[in-house]
Amino acid sequence: MAAGAGGLFAVLAVGLFPANAAAGEPAAKESPKVELVLDVSGSMRATDIDGKSRMAAAKQAFNEVLDATPDEVQLGIRTLGANYPGDDRQLGCKDTRQLYPVGKLDRTEAKTAVATLAPTGWTPIGPALLGAADDLKGGDATRRIVLITDGEDTCAPLDPCEVARDIAAKGIHLVIDTLGLVPDAKTRNQLLCIAEATGGTYTSVQHTAELSGRVRQLVDRAATPVVNPVATDGAKQCEGAPQLGAGLYSDRETFGEHRWYRVDVKPGQELRASVSIAADRAVNNDYGVMLRATTTHGREIVRGSEAGDGRTDMISTGLRYPKARADDDAADDGDGKPAAETVCLQVSNSFSAGPSVKTAPGLPLELTVDLVDAPDEASDVAAFGLGRGWWLLAVLVLAGFLAGLVWGWVSRWRISVWRTN
Repeated sequence: MAAGAGGLFAVLAVGLFPANAAAGEPAAKESPKVELVLDVSGSMRATDIDGKSRMAAAKQAFNEVLDATPDEVQLGIRTLGANYPGDDRQLGCKDTRQLYPVGKLDRTEAKTAVATLAPTGWTPIGPALLGAADDLKGGDATRRIVLITDGEDTCAPLDPCEVARDIAAKGIHLVIDTLGLVPDAKTRNQLLCIAEATGGTYTSVQHTAELSGRVRQLVDRAATPVVNPVATDGAKQCEGAPQLGAGLYSDRETFGEHRWYRVDVKPGQELRASVSIAADRAVNNDYGVMLRATTTHGREIVRGSEAGDGRTDMISTGLRYPKARADDDAADDGDGKPAAETVCLQVSNSFSAGPSVKTAPGLPLELTVDLVDAPDEASDVAAFGLGRGWWLLAVLVLAGFLAGLVWGWVSRWRISVWRTN
């Protein structure tokens, strides 16, 4: 099917673009689109980021991001609260405009536009998101909105979280990432809801370097897009846990929690699973993560674990479980095919934090599940990753034992010769 589709596309390409497309030349990929949405409301005057105002920190970060933006990214900038300083709510909640159009980046022009901004008015996050979605419409390119704000929306009842859900429901694959500048609890919860609605990320920012680094990372991610994870909800035990197939999944896990998932592994398949947990808040330096595969009766099959000491904000581990091919007498699933084995995956962590750190929502978790053809001799790919190393270990032990015997005999012979002389 892939070959046939490729051939059809090549025929169409030659017919439609005879002057530009060479035979066998791959179709050009559309450049990814990113729009940075910046809060320019009055609260951005506050001077609590590295001794300077939030607006000054945002401008510095924007200049650094614009310098580092990959050439293949089409980038635009939209503002909210930048123009209307009055008290008329109706006018204030319409105060959003595109500062720089989405397209090939002229760094000098974009920096000049950002330099003119001054903290002014309201915080119409919902209308700004709708405007940004409209700015990015059209084509099949990867699309991403990066929202940077220091406060919650002031234009209810147009709830920005509902706006994000409506954008996600359109199926246009537009991701919204949110960054909160020195956020309070209400702002954090609102920005987290916006991000989760579209499969995006939320980041709390306290310093200019954090803001610059995170926005650069998100722009780079648009240039090299990743698969968006599917949200799932792990259970407290294997029974009743969600059934997962091959794919990428997201969840949240509180400090010290165990979460369970189920995967069906057919004879002749190998289960490959990995998990990553991110510390999106201040945590104690020593922590760990464990991924266990067990039977439905609780017998452990294999596990993977990793420990961290605070040098990174993410920790990962993984495991592999090959299931041997079925013999002719194996039980079937009623279709004449060998029955699959249900494997329970348990994700555990040992994160801890000080009493002032919020434990809810839980830490972001990403679980990758893959099912591939197992090796021909799956039973020889031994437990806990040693594989054929068991044979090597046995040979080494035997060789050491024999070497010890020979050395002991030689030593006794030399001593007896010395005494004789």
